Amino acid sequence: MVSPKQAIFSALTLLPFLFINKSDGAFYYPAGLHADSAEVTHFAFQKVNLSVYYASLSQPSATFIVKNLEEIFHSDLINIINLQLVPWANAYVDKTNQSIICQNGPDECELNSLEACALNVWNDVSKHYALIYCFEFLAIEGRHKNWQDCFSQLDLPEEPVLNCYIRGNGTEIGQKYINETAIFYPPNEFLPLVMVNNQSIGKEYENFTRYVCEAYRGTPVPPVCNATFIRSGWSTIKL
Repeated sequence: MVSPKQAIFSALTLLPFLFINKSDGAFYYPAGLHADSAEVTHFAFQKVNLSVYYASLSQPSATFIVKNLEEIFHSDLINIINLQLVPWANAYVDKTNQSIICQNGPDECELNSLEACALNVWNDVSKHYALIYCFEFLAIEGRHKNWQDCFSQLDLPEEPVLNCYIRGNGTEIGQKYINETAIFYPPNEFLPLVMVNNQSIGKEYENFTRYVCEAYRGTPVPPVCNATFIRSGWSTIKL
């Protein structure tokens, strides 16, 4: 059996996206992210926490997840990262009826809830990231209402996520995420909010690789970090 690491590397290097005509109702997605078990290179010391707070229909958030965050699967960077995806940013609870209001309307609440369920159902980052990637690609294309197609495109089981969603668990999880985000994130600030070891990197979020590499104190150092430091000559920043 091919390991997820091998599948991810092969898919993202040799065939990063499946290209199908939009008129056929299909889309791009990173193939190979739905394998069942992982074999990863051993990296010593504590991993770097990379947290991404986002809203599912925020275009900057969707673009970051689809075009920037996938970089961690191109190299051993995934092996030194604890990736935490947190939807529902910029949402709030209406205390009059305890309903959740999303910045971009009910469709965003629906997608936030589905993504929260995917995160809750699958601990495997290769599975929940693949599904969220697919949802967010559709959001960029303005075709987020076709989210159900992602399950068949990725060969992922639909039932556990839909059961979570139908029971309202995604919204319940959303309230937890909203409370968590409110601790350090003022409403209506720019998204995504990207944090490395619990510190925001602000508008530098597209350069998250730099901050992850600088925060990592283990050995061996992933090749992407060596290449990054050699290429840019960045000084070390303690996070």
